[in-house]
Amino acid sequence: MILKIEMLGAPVLRREADPVEEITDDVRSLVRDMFDTMYHADGVGLAAPQVGISQRITVLDVPHDEDEDERHVLALINPRVVEASKETEKGVEGCLSIPGIEESVVRPSQVVIEALSPDGETVKIDASGLLARALQHELDHLDGVLFLDRLTTLKRDLALRRWRKSRVTAADGA
Repeated sequence: MILKIEMLGAPVLRREADPVEEITDDVRSLVRDMFDTMYHADGVGLAAPQVGISQRITVLDVPHDEDEDERHVLALINPRVVEASKETEKGVEGCLSIPGIEESVVRPSQVVIEALSPDGETVKIDASGLLARALQHELDHLDGVLFLDRLTTLKRDLALRRWRKSRVTAADGA
């Protein structure tokens, strides 16, 4: 089922999401719906708060850095960063909750994530490149942080101005 994606300004995007206490059939169903929604929106990642559900769940489908045909397809429950490199990389990010806005964001170049799978198994991911960036972006959503928050004040203000203008233009055309 395709879920409604919450847009910038929705309070759920600014709240720290609640941990999943028990992995149930409802949680697994939500994961499937989140994948459907992410693919429908042409995204590479989606966090539960983006579909209005304040739970620590995220899904990702990110191409391997070396081979576009191979993909990292992940569903993570209660993910957390357990290690982050001091080295950073700058890369362009966008967000399904802020469509049409892309900006360069500096993040650690490598992270180690621990989480549970939808089957309740412990997962440990040592990520670099695009996967590390996507994981950090989605985990930020679980903490009520948007990629805009990682920009300088000037860049954030300019991006927000473009966002508001695009929303007004879209509303005028509707």
